[in-house]
Amino acid sequence: MRIKKVLAMAASTVLCGAMFVGCGASGSSSSNNEANKPDATSKADTANNDNSSSGSLIKVGIINNDPNESGYRTANVNDLKATFTKENGFDASFAYSLKNEEQINYAQKFIQDEVDYLLLSAADTAGWDSVLKDAKDAGVRVILFDRTIDADESLYDASIVSDMDKEGEQAVEWLKSQDLKAYDIIHLQGVMGTAAQKGRSGALDKTAKELGWNIVTQQTAEWNAEKAQQIVQSAIDANKKFNVIYAENDDMAKGAVAALDRANISHGVDKDVVVIGFDCNKWALEELKKGNWNYDGQCNPFQSTYIKDIIDKLEKGETLPEKKIIMDEKGFDAKTITDADVEQYGI
Repeated sequence: MRIKKVLAMAASTVLCGAMFVGCGASGSSSSNNEANKPDATSKADTANNDNSSSGSLIKVGIINNDPNESGYRTANVNDLKATFTKENGFDASFAYSLKNEEQINYAQKFIQDEVDYLLLSAADTAGWDSVLKDAKDAGVRVILFDRTIDADESLYDASIVSDMDKEGEQAVEWLKSQDLKAYDIIHLQGVMGTAAQKGRSGALDKTAKELGWNIVTQQTAEWNAEKAQQIVQSAIDANKKFNVIYAENDDMAKGAVAALDRANISHGVDKDVVVIGFDCNKWALEELKKGNWNYDGQCNPFQSTYIKDIIDKLEKGETLPEKKIIMDEKGFDAKTITDADVEQYGI
């Protein structure tokens, strides 16, 4: 049975320790005022707040990246909002930002608001130790989702994440299996420092170094289609030779393809340029099915039921069977993808 936060804060250190037996123990800078100011990439909203009945609800603060970041993120946000509702027993507040410092400010605010659980998809892997220690001292349970962080495991109770390293490795192994005569690659990176960028970039960097692949251009497009199109267009205008687009999400792959189309450069199955994306948006898998792209790596955004199951167990005082849950994900090849794959895995 859940003990209310106000009692937890008043209880002795011994009692607090007894409550939790059985459970696993660099972004852009801005002022606090700026960090809490809603804008296109940083906003907070509160859902399901009902002061008259909040005492019977589990209070949750959810920190995520900007819902407009990508199709993946939109699906992820909607999945969380559909699960953490008053009808399901939650008083949930949501905060969004692509900046690590703003997310940390939101976390501090949620701790001050005495949430029971802090759910976190970090904008950057670094910088979380201090605020998570504050959460632990305040009796706030922390659950990571979507992305890992560089912090001691004792600072959070569980993580439900994608294996970004594996996603990159699967894509690079597929690319290696294509036995191209040459590998001249435009590498479009996501937001630097994020777990997705580090995992997907790391695999390509390692193999390119080992096998002597030529990275023609390596630049962040920050998950953005327009920025990706500009980078590829610049490479075309500079007469750079390339035959592979390695884009770390579908939106950037889409932008890259727009630049190729504008220059009348063929792409896809048995064409001049191999196109690789990640996330498996339904529209991207349809491009794969048409043969316009070559490979798309899955990143599963539907994590809320896993998180709710963990909270249910913690509320009952149960020991979690595992601290880290890795989402099951795969990659799709244009030559073998089916209509059923598009329907089942497209987001």
